[in-house]
Amino acid sequence: MRSVFSPRPPLNPLIFPLTRPLMASSGTQVLDPPPTPDDSLCSSSPLQHQDAAQTEEEDTSTAAFSVSPSPNGYLTGDSRAERAWAHWIELGRPKFIVAPMVDNSELPFRMLCRKYGAEAAYTPMLHSRIFTENEKYRSQEFTTCKEDRPLFVQFCANDPDTLLEAAGRVQPHCDYVDINFGCPQRIARRGYYGAFLMDNLPLVKSLVEKLALNHIRVSCKIRIFPNLEDTISYAKMLEEAGCWVLAVHGRTRDEKDGKKFRADWKVIKAVREAVRIPVLANGNIRHMEDVHDCLDETGVEGVLSAETLLENPAVFAGYRTPEWVSPGGEEERHRDGLLDQADLVVEYLKLCEKYPVPWRMIRSHVHKMLGEWFRVHPHVREDLNAQSKLTFEFLYDMVDRLKKLGGRIPLYLKDKGVGKS
Repeated sequence: MRSVFSPRPPLNPLIFPLTRPLMASSGTQVLDPPPTPDDSLCSSSPLQHQDAAQTEEEDTSTAAFSVSPSPNGYLTGDSRAERAWAHWIELGRPKFIVAPMVDNSELPFRMLCRKYGAEAAYTPMLHSRIFTENEKYRSQEFTTCKEDRPLFVQFCANDPDTLLEAAGRVQPHCDYVDINFGCPQRIARRGYYGAFLMDNLPLVKSLVEKLALNHIRVSCKIRIFPNLEDTISYAKMLEEAGCWVLAVHGRTRDEKDGKKFRADWKVIKAVREAVRIPVLANGNIRHMEDVHDCLDETGVEGVLSAETLLENPAVFAGYRTPEWVSPGGEEERHRDGLLDQADLVVEYLKLCEKYPVPWRMIRSHVHKMLGEWFRVHPHVREDLNAQSKLTFEFLYDMVDRLKKLGGRIPLYLKDKGVGKS
C-alpha cells in the first residue's frame, strides 16, 4: 500500500489507496475507533508482500500538482472540443460503463464488472471536503490499481477551492474528475450538492471552471430539467465552462424512482446534438438489448448502468437474469449461460481479498447479487443478517450452503445468431 501523496516507492505495485489503512489479518479487525464493524476493512491480501521493484517510482505528491491557471484563460470552444475528443478517442471510446454508486462502485466491484465487459467505470461519489480533511476517509473510500482504467473519480462539492484540492489528489490516478450534479436524494439537499445545485447555476459553472482552468480533466453527471430548452442551455453552459465529458441521466430531480419513471432518451439525444463534447447516457438499462437500443436512439458515446449491474455484474457480457427472459417463446432464444450470481459472488469475494474494502460494501453486494436466492432460502439471509462481524470464511460457506440447497438460478445468454448479443 502507498500514499499517492508520497514519492516513496510503493509497497504494493498494484493497489493504490490514498494512504496506508490498517488491514484485518483475521477479516474482523476494525479501525480505531470504528462507527460499526462493517466500516472496518476486509482482510489484507498477499499482494502487499510483492516486490516493490516491479513498479516504477513516481512522484504523486500534492506539491507536484500544478494548480496555476492558464495565462490565456480558456481555449476556444472548438479547441476545447477537439481536446476532449482526442482524449476520449485515446481511451478507446468506451461504450459500456459502470455508473457511480455510493458504497457500491468500489474497486473490487469495478474489476468484476470490467472482467464481464465494462470498458470504463466511475468510483462511488466521494465528499470533497471530507476527502481533503480526513486521511481515514481517503484510505477507505478510494482505491484503484493499474488495471482500473479508464476511470472517473466522482466528487460532490459546493466549494470550488475545496473541490480543486480534492481533484488534485486523484488526478494522477484517473482519466476524469467527475462532479456529481445528479444526486436527487435528501442527503444531497441537506448537504447542498448534486441535483440541488441546479437551482444555483452560477455555482455549478464556477465548480467546473475551477477545475478546467487548473488543468483538470473534468466531467459532469447531470439530471435533466422538466423543460428541454433549460436542459440544453444547462449542457451548453457546462461545455463552455470546460467540461470534457457529459453524462446525462434522462430523469428530472423529482423522478427518483427508476421503476416508476422512464428515462427520456429523446432529451439525451437532444443534448448530444447540442454540444460538441462526448455525451454518455444513463437510464432504462436492463440488459444488452437496452444498451444497443440506447446507443442507436441517442447516438451517445457510451451507456452507464447502475442498479442492473448491482444484481448482475455480467450485464455487459450479454448475461441477463430470468426476469428479462420473457414468457411466450423468448426462452427459446436464450440458453443457460453456465454462470449464476453465486459464481459472481465468489469472484467478487476473491477480488475483495485482493483489494480490501470496508465490510459494509461487501455485505451490500452480497445481498444485491443473491437477492433472488435469498427469497428461495430466507433462513440463509437471516443467518447473514445475524452476523455483526463478517469473515470471508463465513461468506464462502454461505454460498456453498445455497448451492447445496438447490434451486440454482442461472444467468442467460442469447443464442448465437439471434439478434444482438
